[in-house]
Amino acid sequence: MTTELNCKKCYVYVLDTLADWEIGFITAELNSRRFFANNTTVELIMIGNTLEPVKTMGGITITPDKDIHNVEFQEGDLLVLPGADTWMDEKNKNVLEIVSNVINQKVIIAAICGATVALAQYGLLDHRKHTSNDKEFLKMFCPDYRGGSHYVNTPAVVDDNLITATGLASLEFSYEIFKKINVMKKDTVEAWYQLHKTKESKYYYSLMESLK
Repeated sequence: MTTELNCKKCYVYVLDTLADWEIGFITAELNSRRFFANNTTVELIMIGNTLEPVKTMGGITITPDKDIHNVEFQEGDLLVLPGADTWMDEKNKNVLEIVSNVINQKVIIAAICGATVALAQYGLLDHRKHTSNDKEFLKMFCPDYRGGSHYVNTPAVVDDNLITATGLASLEFSYEIFKKINVMKKDTVEAWYQLHKTKESKYYYSLMESLK
């Protein structure tokens, strides 16, 4: 079962070694709003385990706007969990505890690459359809992983308000997020995706036409 939720706030959890490219489409489109439907707004907020700056895998320094402990998530909010090499650090258990609570409150959880490993380790993928870099990859890093029967071998998977993706599918990850949060018209998001996927110019013109 899938549902569309009207998203008002997008929270991106930032942590050291964050994989910059995995959220590039998301942050660029939500910040610029260049392809949004009329009268649609989404507030983009960087959140961290603390307010201390983090350094991404690409060497970019990001200072969180908010401490995750001070965020009050509402139904329809989006929480993006990017990949990183530091997900197994003890301090990231705080965000996983929060996810375990808000995922049942219709907050949209979108996790890619290393973040899916953290969700698996915490048992949050045991009963939901999901994907990751590979099923055996999850088993290797998460000895207690029990969600194998729900694993789907595809670039991105949506199970109601949970979106997961392999680290090689930042485009598909972003596409599923944009569809879910309902900020673009359907024709717009389809043309946007096909343009980036195929590199065919006809989809650029379809994208421009969809904005009229």
